[in-house]
Amino acid sequence: MEPHSPRATDLGAVDLGAARVYAIPMRTRFRGITVREGLVLPGPAGWGEFCPFPEYDDAESVGWLATAVEQANGGWPAPLRERVAVNVTVPAVDPERAHQIVLDSRCGTAKVKVADHPGSRVEDLDRVAAVRAALGPAGALRVDVNGRWDVPTALARLPELHAAAGGLQYVEQPCASVAELAEIRRLQPVPVAADESIRRASDPARVALAGAADVAVLKCAPLGGVRTALRVAAAAGLPCVVSSALETGVGLAAQLALAGALPELELACGLGTGSLLAGDLLADPPRPVDGHLSVPRRPPTPDPALLERFAQPDPARTRWWIERLVRVAELVRRLPTTPPESRPTG
Repeated sequence: MEPHSPRATDLGAVDLGAARVYAIPMRTRFRGITVREGLVLPGPAGWGEFCPFPEYDDAESVGWLATAVEQANGGWPAPLRERVAVNVTVPAVDPERAHQIVLDSRCGTAKVKVADHPGSRVEDLDRVAAVRAALGPAGALRVDVNGRWDVPTALARLPELHAAAGGLQYVEQPCASVAELAEIRRLQPVPVAADESIRRASDPARVALAGAADVAVLKCAPLGGVRTALRVAAAAGLPCVVSSALETGVGLAAQLALAGALPELELACGLGTGSLLAGDLLADPPRPVDGHLSVPRRPPTPDPALLERFAQPDPARTRWWIERLVRVAELVRRLPTTPPESRPTG
């Protein structure tokens, strides 16, 4: 079946009026937030999740809703594998906590957040060294900068982190722009992975054409769904890592479906993020077993008691999310429709 854009999926099959807004505390401050907010909505095949970060405007949130609609309508392709290897994600925590997080995960790959603030150099080095000690020499270690460095800073910090790590598998999004990534890739030996430069680009495959990355990090939520992400992967022509957008287990199911459907998947994926949340909407959320997660066959259904437990307590925030959903849904309705012959059948 030819992949198509889920942005053309029929919104009418999904019950926008039954959306439930949630607020789940984070175990550790992550990506600058302490509470993860979003909403889930039901459809004929299950539930989807719409949780673009608050700073994303309506236009940039269209892909997130398209992903939720694709999921709720049951449009995933058949998986090619039953489980995927995942990395443990280590937030900007102290070395002792970082070491314990990795030990508890039993994962063979770790992604460490660095550059959390301008003066983080020593903290980053200590955290990375602690993670290497926990992983052992055979483990794969990557760092994620979230585009916070300029080129001179990246060229100064990467050799230090590479040494502290005993070798980095790659650095994720060291700088913000594609041109900067290409320069970093040319001037130093650590492989470069592109994340924001793919998911927030009008042409996600441009990073490969510009010689700006060795690895493509795919997040199907902002890209617009599993099928759109598969098309981006094919166009990029790079090894891919599927990464979470910090969803609950509902939205994480779509990311796992993408990882399960990629023709090739050699690197561990960044999908072991459920432990970052102090709760979930699923009674049995995805949790790594020996460093792997199972690929779902169908979209999940939230537990009613957990929907109540983690319901957004602030009426103003609930209203904000519902109004956002309505605006973004209108943008999705205005997009061109997909011809019937190319619509998904399962």
